[in-house]
Amino acid sequence: MDTIRLYLRSMAMLMKSQLQYPASFLMQTLAQLVMEGGELMAVILLIDRFDRLNQWMPGDLYFCFGLMSVSFYLTECFGRGITGNFPSMVRTGQLDTLLLRPRGVLTQVLCSAVDPRRIACIAVGTVSLVMGSRMAPVLWTPVKALLLAESVFCAFWLILGLFLIEAVLCIHSVRSVEVANALTYGGRSACQYPIDTYPRPLRVLFTVVAPFALVMHVPASHILGKPLFQWPLWTAFLAPLSGIALFGVMYLVFRRAMRFYRSAGS
Repeated sequence: MDTIRLYLRSMAMLMKSQLQYPASFLMQTLAQLVMEGGELMAVILLIDRFDRLNQWMPGDLYFCFGLMSVSFYLTECFGRGITGNFPSMVRTGQLDTLLLRPRGVLTQVLCSAVDPRRIACIAVGTVSLVMGSRMAPVLWTPVKALLLAESVFCAFWLILGLFLIEAVLCIHSVRSVEVANALTYGGRSACQYPIDTYPRPLRVLFTVVAPFALVMHVPASHILGKPLFQWPLWTAFLAPLSGIALFGVMYLVFRRAMRFYRSAGS
C-alpha cells in the first residue's frame, strides 16, 4: 500500500508540473487529438468503402478500435517512464542513482514520468467505443460491463509487459532497440481490427507471443454477440488473464536483466 501511495503522489506531482504551462499543454493535447482522430478517420474510410470485414459490421470495428485506443493510451499515459525515460537513464548512467534508493527500480521508473496529453487519445477511443456499442447494438448487462472492465485492466498490464521488452533489450545493448516496437506500436496498429481478419502468421503472433487477441478480441467478441472462433463464454473471462501473466513473466525477466546492468554514465 505504501508503494501505491508513493506512486499516486508522484503522478499527482507530475500532472501538476505538466499543467504549469497550460498553453503548451493545450497545444500538445490538441496535436494528440488530431493524430488519433486521423487514425479513427482511417477506420471510417474503410467502413465507407466496405460494408463489412468478414463477420464484423461497422459498429463492431468502431468498438474494437475504441477498446484498443483506450487500453493502449491509458498505459502510455501512466507507463511513460519505461518507454520515455528508461533508455536515457541507462545511456546516461542515471539508473545508478535508482539502485541506491530503498524502492524497486521499476517502481521508481514508473514514478518518473506521466503523459497527460494522452487524455485526448483516450477521449477519441471512448467516443469510438460508445459509437460502436450503439451501432452494433450492444445490449449491456452486468456480465458484459465486467468483461469490458477486465479487458481494459488486463490490456494495461499486457502492454506494460511488452514495454518491458524494450527495457530489457536496452539494459543489454545500452541503446533503445526499435525492434521491440513491432510488438507494441505494431500490435496497436494491427489489433485495432479483429484478429480473424489477418493471415495465420499474424494470428499466431498476436495470440501466442503478444496476446492482444486473447486480452481484447475474445471478450470484445462476446460483448458484441459474435464469439471469436465460437469459444464459450468462460474463455472470455479467462483469456484476458494472459496479459497479467505476460507482465509477470517480463517482470521476472527484467529483474534478472538488472543483474547484468553495467553503468554507462560518467
